[in-house]
This record gives sequence, C-alpha cells and structure tokens, in this order.
Amino acid sequence: MVTRAAALVLLLLSLLPVANLIPGGESDAEYAARLADWGLGLALCAGVGGLVWFLARKGRTAAVVSAVSPAREHAGEWRVALGISVAAFLLYGIIALLAFSGRPLLIDEIVQVLQAYDLSEGRLTHPVQLPREFYSILHVVDTGARAYGQYPFGGPALLVPGVLLGATWIIGPLIGAACVFLFWVLLGRTDPLASVAWRRATTGLFAFAPWGAFMFGSHMNHSAVLLWLLAAILCLAEATRSDRSPIWGLGTGLALGLAATVRPLDAAIFAIPAGLWLLSRVGRGRAAVATLLCSGVGIAFPIVLLLLANLRTTGHPLTFAYDVLWGESMALGFHASPWGPAHTPARGIELVSLYLTRLNVVLFETPFPALLLPAAGLWLAPPLRSLERYLLASSALLVVGYWAYWHDGNYLGPRFLFPLLPVLILWSARAVPAIRDRIGAGTAAWRGWRGFIAAGAVYALVTIVLVRAPSYRNGLTSMRIDPTEATRASGVRDAVVLVQESWGAQLVVRLWATEISRPDSETLYRGVDTCELELALAGVERTGVRGDAARALLWPLLADSALLIATDRSPDHTQRMRPGVVYPPLCDARAAEDRGGYLLFAPWRLARDSNHYARWIPGREGDIAASFPGRPVYRVRRAGTAVGAPLVWERLDVHATSVPGPASR
Repeated sequence: MVTRAAALVLLLLSLLPVANLIPGGESDAEYAARLADWGLGLALCAGVGGLVWFLARKGRTAAVVSAVSPAREHAGEWRVALGISVAAFLLYGIIALLAFSGRPLLIDEIVQVLQAYDLSEGRLTHPVQLPREFYSILHVVDTGARAYGQYPFGGPALLVPGVLLGATWIIGPLIGAACVFLFWVLLGRTDPLASVAWRRATTGLFAFAPWGAFMFGSHMNHSAVLLWLLAAILCLAEATRSDRSPIWGLGTGLALGLAATVRPLDAAIFAIPAGLWLLSRVGRGRAAVATLLCSGVGIAFPIVLLLLANLRTTGHPLTFAYDVLWGESMALGFHASPWGPAHTPARGIELVSLYLTRLNVVLFETPFPALLLPAAGLWLAPPLRSLERYLLASSALLVVGYWAYWHDGNYLGPRFLFPLLPVLILWSARAVPAIRDRIGAGTAAWRGWRGFIAAGAVYALVTIVLVRAPSYRNGLTSMRIDPTEATRASGVRDAVVLVQESWGAQLVVRLWATEISRPDSETLYRGVDTCELELALAGVERTGVRGDAARALLWPLLADSALLIATDRSPDHTQRMRPGVVYPPLCDARAAEDRGGYLLFAPWRLARDSNHYARWIPGREGDIAASFPGRPVYRVRRAGTAVGAPLVWERLDVHATSVPGPASR
C-alpha cells in the first residue's frame, strides 16, 4: 500500500542516523543526544499516559461511539476559521517582532527586501555603486552596470506593501494568516465527512505548529510559495470535480504560475502532477478539455512576466539571476557545488535524512519524534482519494527534487521542505481518530493515549517558550542592528558611514572586485591561508589584473589547502590558516582588527536616511570620501566580540589618521 510505504520511508529516513552510516559527506553530530532526549521524552509521556490509563481503569469506563457528522460550511464556521486566522496573525506578528526584531535577518531575507525597495520605485534594477568592493554583498548581482538581487521577483513583490508601510515584518504574518484560512477550506475538500470539531482542531494545529509559526514570522519566501501552492491545490480540487466550471483550471494555472515567480522549483514540482491529472481527464468531455486549456492560459501569464523580468535583468529570458552569479554549479543535479563538497546521490540522501530528522524536532517541538504522528496517520489511512494521491505525489517529488539539490537549507528548520507542512499536519491530525477507532473511544486505553499526547503538548509549549524562541531571539545579533536608529542615537547625520567587517569578509568582496567568479572566490577563500591570500591579492590589485588572469595568479595557492585549519587568530572562524605559520605585521594587524570587533555590512544596506553607507576597506577611506566632499566620515564597529557589544563610532580624518570622534559610545 502506497501510504504504508510512505510511512516506512518517512520513519527510516528520519529516525536512523543515515548521514552517519554513509562514509564521508554530511554527518549528524547531534544524533546521540537527540536520541537520548527522545528516550526520556517518550518515557515521560508514557508515564503520564500510563497514569491516566490506570486511573481510568479504576473508574467506570463506558464505551462511547463517536458519531462523525459532515462538516458544514455555514456562516458560523466561516467566522471560526477567520477567528483562528486572526489569532494566528497576532501570534506570527509577536514572533516577527520579538523573535526576529521585526527585521530581515538571513542574507536571503535582506536581499529580497532590497529587491522590494527597487520594485516599490517601479524598477527591477538600480545602477551599480562604484567601487564595487565597498558595496557588494552576497546574492546581489553587480557584475555589470546594473545591480539586482538573485531571487525571482514574486517574493519581493509581496513585500512591497510592507515597504510602503515601513513595516516589511507584517507581510509574513499576513501571508501566514491567509495560509491558515486556505488550509481550513482545503480540509473541506480532503475530509468532507469529518466532524466540525476535528476540522477546527486540525486548523488550529496548522496555525500554531511551531515550524510554521516561526517561518510565517520571518521574511523568508517559503511562506509566500506555500500561499500560492495552497491556492493552486484548492483550485485544482474544484477543477477536477465533474460539475465544476473551467474557470477553476484558470485559477489552478494562475496560482502555480505565481508560485513559480517566487520559487520556480517548488512550483514545477506541484505543477507536474497537477498537469498530468488534468490531462488524464480530457476524455471526459469538453469541460475537462476546457479546464486543461484554461490552466495553461493561467500559468502562462505569470511565467511570461517571470521571463520578461529575466530579460530585463540578466539579458536572457531563461537565465536567472542566480545563474549569473553562480553559473552551472547552482543547478539541480549532481556536480561540483558553488562552495563546499561536490553534490552526489549519496550526499543527497544524507541531506534528505537530515531534513526529516530536523522535522522530527521543529515540526511540533514534542519530546518524541514528531513524524511519528503523520507516519501513524499514513499507516492507518483508508484507500486514498484522487486529491490525496496528488498531495502525496507532489510531496514525494518535493523530497526527490531537494535530494538532487546541493545546498543544506537549514534555517528555522529544513526550509526547503516547507510546502510539506499542510500534508504533515493533515496526516498527523488523521492519526488521532484512526487510533481512536482502533482502541475504542471512551476506553481507558483511549484516555491513556490522550494523556500521552497532552503531556507531549505541554512539554512542547514549555520548550517553545523557554528554548526555541530564545534561541531564535538571541541568534544573528549582528543582523538585528537598525542602522537608522543606531546613527540617530549616535548623532551621526549627513555623513559617510564606513562599516567595518571582518578581514575575511573584506577579502571575499575584493576577490569579487577582481572579477573572479563567486564560486571561484569561495574556493579560494576556503582553501587558502588567509594571510597568504591577503598578500597575493594585494599584489594582483596593484597590477590591475582582472578576471581569468587574476584567477590564474591566485589558483596555485590552493596547493596547500589540505593543510589548513580554522584560524585561532581571529574570531571569524571562516578564515583559514596553516598551523605554525608566522604572520607578517600586516596580517597581524588585520587579525587584531577582528579581535577589536566588527560588524556585517548587509543590514546597513537597508538604511534609508541622510547618511551614505559603505564598507570600510583599510587605507581606502579617501576613495569614498572624495565622492562626498564636505561630509564627515565615520567608521563603525562593535566594541569587541561579545554578543551585543555596543557600537563604537570613530570620526575619520581621511587626509591624516583616524581619531576618536564625539559620536563614540
């Protein structure tokens, strides 16, 4: 049976230490500790459940037959669904403000907000700021005369209202609330005979599941693609009912096309089985043919917009911005990756296993593996209906798709698998009545099972409040700085502000400025002693060599890459060093600058005030100051490397030496 096979695969890949069993490649260093935690958690929940069972056995227990009533879509139930959606919006908003400081934190989020800034001004690109090394950041294409982010425009476009309101953080919660409502509607199609109480509880489970709640509180585009995928699934469910209008085919295609403008791979994965399903129905008559044709028309419009956006940015409709930055190494498949190890089928299995293992933790934050619940729902499932087969087929394709993708997308959980959230919630919720029907409602065993689940829910709530939320709140501290507020508090206005990054970050952008590709720059940075790279790159910069010629001069430095270890001279441990090497004064000075404190430049690109922000590059302050005559010049950094260390502002005399200025704090 398909569902039981899916349950077994889900359990095997999520519970076994697959990454540790395959030699080389990825590893799961936390497996033993997590297994011990699950053992204790299962014992705790089993103890509570056993106590409830024992007490129920002592009392009088009458078997209760639970009647299942059809779900009614009357006005009262719509109000309940809206109420849950509003409550979810409030929760996601609190998470956005408290856990994520109302700011984009990951570089992916920052770049998409920058793209939204451009879109809010009616443009896809903006002129490149020169010299590039003072402004370049990861995931922004600035190799020509125009600069633009690497992401398709659909995700940033949804952020534009937030830009206009001055509150981009509100968009994720709004999208999340819409997803909650669409999920409630979807339950009426997947489980039309389920009770109203079950439908409400399942909607609540979707709304307040920790994995979804934190993702909806962020700026990540995974929530946006889920919104369009849910809309597409609902339209598809209507389109495949024999008495439906072909207009639902148009809606299916349009929603899938909009999903493609956000995350093309995710959209394609859900579009392929949808197209095959609609195609299989063309023999049923003209209405089915019209539905298929309308779906094609619907998907074409957003796709055309996507291709036109590519044409306006990269110069070719089929070339995406990330292809310009990273080349063929970015593509799906098994090959050398832009950075890190080559992607192989074995490594893909390791990544999928890690994704599912992480889901065991973050999906519900229960003290036992969370995927036990959807696995139980799949194992006990009755024969599947067409819509359920579509959901499982799309889910399987999603896993296969990211098996063939090289990057480990671990932020707020396994983010690449976020479209699985509705499916996992659905089958988790189905596990409850399925188990009840087998052990008998109202029996002592049923009450013990409910006690087991209740103990897990209480544990999850405590974990979320005391562990998960604080861990997110205390992470990525350098990305939480509000530049406008920081400069206002320090009295810096109408100035040139130079943000001091780590020595390693400066080296990377200097490599980009010599027109060495992003993948090759990553290889050089990760495979060469940082001091040796500094000295060699300075020589290349003095000669003015660029592109392939510069790469040819630096590439032989990789000969000693196997000898490198993480540096112990700088708090930036992405830097590499050869054990025992003696640094010359220049390199000692750069490492000492890192120990004195530094920042990340990307968040400062978001500032919209009277100051001009650029990256500090030692000895080149005059290159920036000359373009802004009359403006004071400040350098800003952290006061040391402690988390949350205050900012230090130095007023620079670009014609002499830097001296402490009155804005220091």
